[in-house]
Amino acid sequence: MSGYKFSRFIPPKNSNKSGFDQLHDIFNQLILMTSGNVAEALSWLTNIDKQYGLTDEKYGIGDFIEDLKNKGFIAEEAQNGTLSITAKSEQSVRKSALEEIFGKLKKSKRGNHSTTHRGIGDERSADHREFRFGDNLDQISMTESIKNAQVNHGIGDFHLTENDLEITEKEHKAQTSTVLMIDISHSMILYGEDRITPAKKVAMALAELIIKNYKNDTLDILVFGNDAWQIEIKDLPYLEVGPYHTNTIAGLELAMDLLRRRKNPNKQIFMITDGKPTCMKVGIKYYKNSFGLDSKILNKTLNLAAQCRKIHIPVTTFMIASDPYLREFVKDFTKINNGNAYYSSLQGLGNLVFEDYQRNRKKHF
Repeated sequence: MSGYKFSRFIPPKNSNKSGFDQLHDIFNQLILMTSGNVAEALSWLTNIDKQYGLTDEKYGIGDFIEDLKNKGFIAEEAQNGTLSITAKSEQSVRKSALEEIFGKLKKSKRGNHSTTHRGIGDERSADHREFRFGDNLDQISMTESIKNAQVNHGIGDFHLTENDLEITEKEHKAQTSTVLMIDISHSMILYGEDRITPAKKVAMALAELIIKNYKNDTLDILVFGNDAWQIEIKDLPYLEVGPYHTNTIAGLELAMDLLRRRKNPNKQIFMITDGKPTCMKVGIKYYKNSFGLDSKILNKTLNLAAQCRKIHIPVTTFMIASDPYLREFVKDFTKINNGNAYYSSLQGLGNLVFEDYQRNRKKHF
């Protein structure tokens, strides 16, 4: 018997994906990095192909471009030949982001989510308790109730009393309204690190998750630099960093205003940022200070944290920077708001956002 022979394992190419699908995955990533610039994304893809040999004689980048047009992912202007992504492509990018970040996690149940409140609810849970006056008959667990009767009275003299009845608890379902704040100040692309692309990717993944699985929830997205303004989900691929300071105050004020319009009792703010507040509006002028934490800006920011707490809106801050004085600011902000804070690397940002979103669904704020 010769036994087994082992050699170095070389993973095979993904035979389940066609040449188009493999290139499309890369194209979706490049579209995010180029903020929706199709020509630039295809130029990068051509250079990557040249370096790594992604295509062959049977299927080249030219074939891929034609397939993108034929499948409705990009459109070409008849007059000048300019290429742009379509609504189908925008959805594809969101789906790709969702699969990348949350692909290993199980799908959630239909559009609603659990809370910690028990009683007359919408969906049966695994918890049981004794029968109480006023409980619905359809909540009675017959199997557990009959077992209790046999234990309490014996099989020979079987009878079922009120004391034997056991109830299957039901979980209430709640709707959640979320505002996602994205920092687009200049520091999000400084220091040789692209922080805006992962932030966009997380926003698109969260949006796609809510659209698919939690149709009763709402998600509003805003960006903040010198000012703050709301954007649509379809605008996310085109989002760019500007030559802005960080007006966290304007972002929080707009987020609170958006949530006031929502009728859901459960409201929350997610804030993705990499820096300290450095700007605020005073009348028609901007008050700015990029050198450390300015007490005038800081106090106004902390006051808004307290206001959010007063109207039961927790703020979860995802700080993608590790400077000690920034940690101290986030610590104070979180303590005043009674919210949550994470100091995340860009790689772990998506999972943290998802986990906090799921966790917050399971409680009333």
